[in-house]
Amino acid sequence: MSEPLSQDLHEEEALGKAYDTQLMRRLWQYVKPYGRQIAGTLALVVPLFVLDLAPAWLIKQGLDEALHEGGASDWFAFLGPSGSVQAFVGLALLYLAISVLGSALQYLNIILMATTGQYAMRDLRRGVFAHIQSLHHGYFDRIPVGRLVTRASNDVENVAEMFSAGIVALVTDILKMIGVAVALFIVSPKLAAWTFVVVPLLLVAAVIFRLKVREAFRMVRVRIARINTHIQETITGMKVVQLFTREERNLADFEAMNASHRDAWKRSIRYDALLFSAVEVAQNITVTIIVWYGTGIAEAGVIYVFIDWMRRFFMPLRDLSAKYSVMQSAMASSERIFELLDTEPAVRDPLVPRELPASERRGGTIEFENVWFRYSDGDAADDAEGWILRDVSFRADRGDRIAFVGPTGAGKTTLIKLLIRFYDPTRGTIRIDGIDLRELRQFDLRRRIATVLQDVSVFSGSLADNIDLGREDIDFDTVRRCARAVQASEFIEKLPEGYDTEVRERGSNFSSGQRQLLSFARALAHGGEVLVLDEATSSIDRRTEALIQRATHVLMEGRTFIAVAHRLSTVRDVDRIFVLEAGRLAESGSHQALLARGGSYATLYRLQIEASEDLPGGLVTV
Repeated sequence: MSEPLSQDLHEEEALGKAYDTQLMRRLWQYVKPYGRQIAGTLALVVPLFVLDLAPAWLIKQGLDEALHEGGASDWFAFLGPSGSVQAFVGLALLYLAISVLGSALQYLNIILMATTGQYAMRDLRRGVFAHIQSLHHGYFDRIPVGRLVTRASNDVENVAEMFSAGIVALVTDILKMIGVAVALFIVSPKLAAWTFVVVPLLLVAAVIFRLKVREAFRMVRVRIARINTHIQETITGMKVVQLFTREERNLADFEAMNASHRDAWKRSIRYDALLFSAVEVAQNITVTIIVWYGTGIAEAGVIYVFIDWMRRFFMPLRDLSAKYSVMQSAMASSERIFELLDTEPAVRDPLVPRELPASERRGGTIEFENVWFRYSDGDAADDAEGWILRDVSFRADRGDRIAFVGPTGAGKTTLIKLLIRFYDPTRGTIRIDGIDLRELRQFDLRRRIATVLQDVSVFSGSLADNIDLGREDIDFDTVRRCARAVQASEFIEKLPEGYDTEVRERGSNFSSGQRQLLSFARALAHGGEVLVLDEATSSIDRRTEALIQRATHVLMEGRTFIAVAHRLSTVRDVDRIFVLEAGRLAESGSHQALLARGGSYATLYRLQIEASEDLPGGLVTV
């Protein structure tokens, strides 16, 4: 446990600053468009400050009037004769009016701050989401999904909280504290000098608190991250947890993490309580000094003003821990967000993309020329380590039907990822209709290639939504026709709500075979000159597979068809079969020609036939 903890702490240490000027400059880009709201917020600072101090000054005036002391001001003569009931009633009504006006302006100030923060964070969240969608597929192979979700949700919320309750409130509090100090020195310089004797000691205590509480808050974040990870893993793997009766062990682990999180919070609460108590003690000492020293040199009204205004001076210090926590979390979240935004997509659109002439849009010629690929960095072709594809060259003309087979890890799926440009080849060139893929926009390329992958992703919404994916040019008749063509209509039309049936999270209310049929219908509905099937029938039974093959023969007429298959029985009817071994093309030809040659394909085919004969009922392995 110690090593993961040290790693987590190292990450939090690197991201644990409470304020970073560079990050604030970058965040300002998202706040700047809302300059009017910011100007309105700043314009309210002085009126709110004055209205915050005014009630105490009114009470001072009332005390001076009641005690007939010389501090009564001529400013309030309009309320009535000095010492009269009319003057006291006027002061009370003025106090009420100032309180109502202050509350109204405070309401407006909170609305302005929160609205500005939410608008800015909406733009930031939109930028994060758009950037995530622009990243290449390899990025998602390395970065956990939960981390990206956190960037676009929790981290952005942390930054928004900083604008509504963090930095703006912190700056406002500092200005108020300075303003209070200046006002007190104007009212009575001697009394103010004695009043602020305790403040330097309190500032030292605040600095010490900042250093201590930083570590405490970091430990809390580390432990809540562990709890979240444990909960996610348990829920995701609930089938395994229950099948292998691991509930008690998981609960014991959770209880240990939960207790550790409790202890971390207790430590942070202890520091918070110490700061609060220190502020309270400092405030009480200050009141003692005001009463002791002020009795001899100031009127009762002035003493009251000092007590009230000093209470307002100390009030922001009580909330220091909360504001510091908000700022620290926001800076950490900002750094993580900008780290994501600074990640350059490895696959980018060209500055000046090419387009095929209109007469050639019904194309589909695919060409791989001396393609090398590996996921790690490196250029040397003679380096044997890490190469997934090695000098692969082939051509599929418009309307050709080809397939790639080979053992696991031979590079079959990698070929498809390169064709749809999830990655760019390390060396060599891939062309569609004579144009290098890197010269086309990714949007245009993927509109031309309909792909059915082995791992099917379905989304919340209806079955029809999962087929058309929101494209306005795909009407319901097209959805239904494509579903019938791949035999998906057999189970869809038996459902009570048919195509309007809602899909649950991860498609849990449908079998893997049914989800695969949906992906077939989706690919056919979206058209394209090239249809790619990547182990697409691995989750479908033999009967459904036969139905899909018949439908595919009709629908793929005039299109280029590329299949990656482990089950060799699914590719016997294609024009050419390419056999991959260790990233190289070992042999190619028709099904019969490869069997007659007696090479790698014949060996694979014979092994599958023998395996199917050994299984009960003549099942074929997948």
